[in-house]
Amino acid sequence: MDADKQMCGLDPDSPFVELAVEVFGLLADATRVRIILALRGSGEVSVNHLADIVDKSPAAVSQHLAKLRMARIVSTRQEGQRVFYRLENEHASQLVSDAIFQAEHSIAQGQPPAHHHQERERA
Repeated sequence: MDADKQMCGLDPDSPFVELAVEVFGLLADATRVRIILALRGSGEVSVNHLADIVDKSPAAVSQHLAKLRMARIVSTRQEGQRVFYRLENEHASQLVSDAIFQAEHSIAQGQPPAHHHQERERA
């Protein structure tokens, strides 16, 4: 009977808490955050193009992408010798966006941060 009962991942005693901590650890790198920001809304991007965007060598970007791929944050498609990367789903993108927004709050000094201005303009 308990097999039909699924635990909410947002419960404090969820088995996903430790995995979430691993995701935070993986994202605790500026190059990986920049890669995720570069992949947002871009569809598929080659390693060389990502390297240009984040201003790192293709070899360094490939190493970061390998870690993101092992964590299933990005996925790949190969076309001949070229490999294209894309975000696996919207969650890593949202997590990075929320972290950036929190950082904006940290330096806003009592003023509404930039993302609040953007929200008002869209309304």
